[in-house]
Amino acid sequence: MNTNLRIFVIAGMLLAVALGLFVSPLASSEPDGLERVAIDEGFDGAAEDSAVADSPLADYGIDGSDEGMSGPISGVIGILVTFGVGIGVFGVLRVLRERSDTDTAATT
Repeated sequence: MNTNLRIFVIAGMLLAVALGLFVSPLASSEPDGLERVAIDEGFDGAAEDSAVADSPLADYGIDGSDEGMSGPISGVIGILVTFGVGIGVFGVLRVLRERSDTDTAATT
């Protein structure tokens, strides 16, 4: 990865982490659009917990942590996991492309 791209990716990750830490506490605690429609139409009581409702990061928070920092910390964890998966996927794609280029060069 060239230096400019590396700086761009790191700056993007730092910006995302900063937003996750400092802007997420300002998020509204009011229901989102889907929840609001369910409440308005009267079927919000029919909702069931998902299979991952007991997971450590369920409901945009961390169980057992300070309530004020729970959302921002879980947001940062989500950001880091997303960047990690993205970097992994693009790394695999780069390796596959290099193999394809090598195979193409060997056959011509």
